[in-house]
Amino acid sequence: MFRHSHISRRLAAVTVSLVLAGGAAACGPKGSDGESSGAAASGATGQQQKGGTLTVLNNEPQNDFDPARLYTSGGGNVPSLVFRTLTTRNREDGAAGAKVVPDLATDTGKANADATEWTYTLKDGLKYEDGTPITTADIKYGIERSFAAELSGGAPYLRDWLVGGDTYQGPYKDGGKGLDSIVVPDAKTITFKLRKPEGEFPFVATQTQFAPVPKAKDTGVKYEEHPISSGPYKVVKNENDGERLTLERNENWDPKTDEERKAYPDKIDVRSGLDSAVINQRLSTSSGADAAAITTDTNLGPAELAQIGADKNLAARVGTGHFGYINYLAFNPKVAPFDNPKVRQAISYAINRTSVINAAGGSALAEPATTFLPEREAFGHAAYDHFPAGKTGDPAKAKQLLAEAGFKDGLTITLTHSTAQNRQTSPEVATAVQQALAAAGITVKLEGLENNAFNEKRWDVKNTPGFFLSRWGADWPSGAPFLAPIFDGRQIVKDGSNYNHAQLDDPAVNTEIDEIAKLTDLAAAGKRWGALDKKIGEQALDVPLFHPVYKRLVGKDVKGVVISDWTGVLDISQVSVK
Repeated sequence: MFRHSHISRRLAAVTVSLVLAGGAAACGPKGSDGESSGAAASGATGQQQKGGTLTVLNNEPQNDFDPARLYTSGGGNVPSLVFRTLTTRNREDGAAGAKVVPDLATDTGKANADATEWTYTLKDGLKYEDGTPITTADIKYGIERSFAAELSGGAPYLRDWLVGGDTYQGPYKDGGKGLDSIVVPDAKTITFKLRKPEGEFPFVATQTQFAPVPKAKDTGVKYEEHPISSGPYKVVKNENDGERLTLERNENWDPKTDEERKAYPDKIDVRSGLDSAVINQRLSTSSGADAAAITTDTNLGPAELAQIGADKNLAARVGTGHFGYINYLAFNPKVAPFDNPKVRQAISYAINRTSVINAAGGSALAEPATTFLPEREAFGHAAYDHFPAGKTGDPAKAKQLLAEAGFKDGLTITLTHSTAQNRQTSPEVATAVQQALAAAGITVKLEGLENNAFNEKRWDVKNTPGFFLSRWGADWPSGAPFLAPIFDGRQIVKDGSNYNHAQLDDPAVNTEIDEIAKLTDLAAAGKRWGALDKKIGEQALDVPLFHPVYKRLVGKDVKGVVISDWTGVLDISQVSVK
């Protein structure tokens, strides 16, 4: 999967940053018992009713509010109120929310024998905000316009997967020809022809590029100012490129066609550009309109959690979620001494995950990881710990392996990290690694880089450090968008962003990735992703450190807290207010 497109790799870096800011990009958090604790937040139970105004307090503005330009998975959060897609995420707590379900389509798609063609049929009674019917021609056009250079920024998979997608330049330049690999025989049917088997196509069909756009209403780069709604809300005001969005009911949305979105509030008022501390303070105080407020992109930090822990009423308003995300130490085996597997194994044994998690904000905000895949069924997680270090590391075992590698007196190495205060690739985490390795006789020099410079260096195949902090988030809940970009040898990029940090090009791994991609039985695929993760893990090409946990506060009058393993954050489509 993903093997053809360099664009996909570059955009995946953007996805990772969006995941951290918004809890999901796409490209969900949970309690330690493995059950989503979103339902524990205030208002998760009790009678919900229609009416009122929901206020959204965010740090990042909702830029580029055009379905072609948004990079979302599952439909996004605020965008999902306006843009319906062929499929969407199941709007339920925890593991159930990691499933893909029909949206505009009657099912999640019908594949041909080898999953190179996918066909969808639209539901009856679908209408835009102006009352005109939604057709498959509109979905085809909406996808085609996402190929236009002036509307770039969305998920790249269709450019990579569709026959002819790699050279198509969009409807503004094709003279009305369109993309032949999207076939529309009638107003209700649409078929996609792919270059290779893609059993997970239903996940990609959740992305906003699959939202219908009526050609007659397309205003190009200005479409974001008033996109034509297919969802329960329409845009009535878009100020400063998404800094202030006002949404009101789309009276032509028929709830009988939409089992996922509840659409309780009459109005949604999205206010962005706010400081994170201010957002959490306003939600905590919950005065005036803030009593009926949420955030879709701001987490609670350690200090805030400590303060909230002393107040039972506030603590009851905190939702907990898990998103498909891994923070890890990356090795570049092309750089000595990391070309020696025993050195990599020694570091794996030496790591003290307790100190790393404390540096990441504590056990409330991070969970220890010994696998690359997150500990969620949807990702195909298979439990393993090839280099058991316990909670605080095994320096004796690490020293033994170093001696076997020819470093009985220890060694000195450099760890590259970001100077951004994100508690993931930041100085605090780097220092925790440094201290743990010191106990095993490994002297670690820290190389801190400004975040942009750090990202450029770690993704540059010619200059990738030998040892660095890294992180990865998936565009949908599966093992595919985790393992393929990082370990598929055909995705090694010489002239752009390369995410295969180890430059692993193992024919057996590449072949297994292709074989799993043919499966439309996602449960069977999951088991094979887990087995592949375990097999790759034996090579000690990375040291899994932790999975982040998201903690978010809601206003005191908010009801309907649903947090799925797809997004890890409160689902705005389920919320009601007093």
